[in-house]
Amino acid sequence: MKPATIDAAGALVPLLPELAGSNTKRASLSGAVFNVSTSIIGAGIMSIPATLKVLGVIPAFVLILVIALMADVSVEFLMRFTSSGLTTTYAGVMSESFGRVGSVTVQICIIITNLGCLIIYLIIIGDVLSGNHPEGSGHLGVLQEWFGNHWWNDRPIALFFIVVFVMLPLVLFRHVESLKFSSAIAVLLAVVFVGISSVMAVFALLNGKAEKPRLVPELDNQASFFDLFTAVPVIVTAFTFHFNVHPIGFELGKPSDMISAVRISLVLCAAIYFSVGFFGYLLFGDSIMADILVNFDQNSDSIVGSLLNDTVRLSYAVHLMLVFPLVNFPLRANIDELCFSRRTTLAKNNRRFLALTCILLSFSYLAAICIPNIWCFFQFLGSTTAVCLAFIFPGAIVLRDMLGISTRRDKILAAVMIILAVITSCIAISTNISSLIGNKS
Repeated sequence: MKPATIDAAGALVPLLPELAGSNTKRASLSGAVFNVSTSIIGAGIMSIPATLKVLGVIPAFVLILVIALMADVSVEFLMRFTSSGLTTTYAGVMSESFGRVGSVTVQICIIITNLGCLIIYLIIIGDVLSGNHPEGSGHLGVLQEWFGNHWWNDRPIALFFIVVFVMLPLVLFRHVESLKFSSAIAVLLAVVFVGISSVMAVFALLNGKAEKPRLVPELDNQASFFDLFTAVPVIVTAFTFHFNVHPIGFELGKPSDMISAVRISLVLCAAIYFSVGFFGYLLFGDSIMADILVNFDQNSDSIVGSLLNDTVRLSYAVHLMLVFPLVNFPLRANIDELCFSRRTTLAKNNRRFLALTCILLSFSYLAAICIPNIWCFFQFLGSTTAVCLAFIFPGAIVLRDMLGISTRRDKILAAVMIILAVITSCIAISTNISSLIGNKS
């Protein structure tokens, strides 16, 4: 992968240009696999089981497989145009194809998607630790269950402690490779969740308490058919990691190594997603919620059930704490590119690096405290900015083909990818809007 050159917009400047030196130690393939896998497995893993309730087991498996394959194709497109061009950033690739408008569009999409994810991560962590009590109802957090209600385990205080003593040290790392060990732990925690779910599902199956999963969807009317499309953005969001392809790939060095890391990660994450979805659906059947943590919370009527519930919730909260810095990394870089394109690179300006880091962390914390529930906003991310980053923009780059390297097969794949993304997203957005209007009326 070639080092970037500086253009007028600053879009072609890499975040960490000092890594371009020939004597610099490159990142490892295993570290890249862990970082990509952690970038993929975020908050979306808890919504995967609900998609099986909507689609049925077989269509959900096919959809996970298809979107994983599409993600692999889109990453291959991005890496090929990156290595053939003069850039090391996503915004730079779009700038080479569509000019300043293209780079700014990508940066805005990354900012919206990643900032929304960071806020939701903190909301979920707050729910796990300190509970959620909308209008006097809700559930207790782990800290209240263990120690009772105290000032120090109230939501703002608990989140403040996590932000200062866990998040801040992690987001201060300047290289993605430095997060490989925390990413490995995050992937391990996801595997632990799969293990707990599978053991509980097998135990329920042996005791005749498992729910019978629906293999195909039930279509009662036209509305039920269009509801199927609402599951697509959930899976798309779960496989949207393209904002980290360039930061991780640039430190890795070879585009071929990055493609290998992505493919290994996609296989691993697809297996984790389907396992979580299948065993979760086997456990709770049609009573499964959009967030499976709610089902585990309602299933804690025994000592063993309570222990498993707390283990699942705490492991998931720690997992999100470790995902947070990887999502924050490209967010910070793209905000800096957008606002300070004509200044020195972010890695060489300590004051700007620290200021931007603290501002983003503070804003995410305050938003998570002031807006306790933004799931309605999150469900539209997969239909808009996430689908653009994952499929529409890479496809558009191939069709534009400013470098003259696209084959006829590439252009056909890109066109199909864009058409499918636009159609399913439009249907999902309209269905979600209709559902929201219906619920309010």
